[in-house]
Amino acid sequence: MVMNPHPLPHFPHNSAYGAPWASPTMTEHLLYEAGLRGDVEAQLRVLAGADLYIWAPKAEVDADPDMIVWRSHRDEAGRHGRQVLTQGMLPPWHPEWVFHRVSLKWIAEFGWRDPQQLLSVNTGSPVQILLPTTPQHRAMWLRYYAENDRSHGDQLIALRHGALHGPLAYGLACGAHLAIGNGVPWNEVGTAYHGYVEELELLRDMWGITERNGWQRQLNVLLDGRNSPPEPDFALRVREQLRAALGGPPPAGLWRETAAGHAQDIGLGHDTVTHIEELVRRIVRYEARFRADGLLPPDGVVTTTVAYDYGRAVNLARWGLSARFCHPHEAEQAIVHAGALSKSAYDSWESFSAAYALGRVLRFDDEQYGTFYEQNVAAHRLLTENEGSPWRNIPWR
Repeated sequence: MVMNPHPLPHFPHNSAYGAPWASPTMTEHLLYEAGLRGDVEAQLRVLAGADLYIWAPKAEVDADPDMIVWRSHRDEAGRHGRQVLTQGMLPPWHPEWVFHRVSLKWIAEFGWRDPQQLLSVNTGSPVQILLPTTPQHRAMWLRYYAENDRSHGDQLIALRHGALHGPLAYGLACGAHLAIGNGVPWNEVGTAYHGYVEELELLRDMWGITERNGWQRQLNVLLDGRNSPPEPDFALRVREQLRAALGGPPPAGLWRETAAGHAQDIGLGHDTVTHIEELVRRIVRYEARFRADGLLPPDGVVTTTVAYDYGRAVNLARWGLSARFCHPHEAEQAIVHAGALSKSAYDSWESFSAAYALGRVLRFDDEQYGTFYEQNVAAHRLLTENEGSPWRNIPWR
């Protein structure tokens, strides 16, 4: 049997000394509180909505990504079972050991052959749970799973032991829009973002990245602000030049005509000039909607959309780390750099957020005000209003 090089650590139950255990995330907190009450039903309801993880050797998964080998173990008491972890209990990052993300449903439908085996959740910790795996018990897990909506999006999650202050936390906070949309902790640079195979698929299908060099190239493009189309920032620069010349915001018509004239002057084709004219109209309409929805103040505008590249650079660094295309220090350096670039381009979290939102909707929303737009609004409100938000606790300057 292949042994796990990162055996789960032993966590002393320090409540015996008068101090409650510090849970990494709300998931572990809820499991811990339910355990103190002896409330197995509450524990199962938490697990039904949680991401669960199974460790595996990287070489084994690379050889057959579609196969999950779930090894059994015997604990110190001689009990036979299989282990899973919640996200907050994942061990430190290791280049040769990865994790599959699974659900309680997947576990319930696993081919359990020995009814005496146990499911061990967070083995060796204060939130360890040992569950019987008989057909009756597994049917109950499926029922709890079906009753849980498992909404992982639009959540502001933090790891208690993750970065909370300093340049790394600052950079991670610049990537918080996507962390909220994906339902993952905003402040983690570690073992898994979603799961190893999922990260490989995302990077391959969405970014064309299949190896380290490709990841590094795409990361550099984002940090250079060259991933997004150049036309929006061209138009926004023209407006800023007019603002400086006029001493105030230019009329929309003057902005549109000036942007089109500049485009013609530098030799851009008719189709591109027409596109820039329409782009100015779209930006005006989006900014009006942003003001109505609180993403911009009453007289606010966006000056550059480079925030969208910088915010994605933070997450591409995290995805690359989860896919084992880089090491933690490389991901952290990229994240800190993205934070520094963001700080130099904007004057507040709010202006960064509005710029990120505009870059995203101009590229994907097509004035539908659909999912892409709604996700921006939800993330902006969570990050600007929630007391636990990094934006409320990390100064912009």
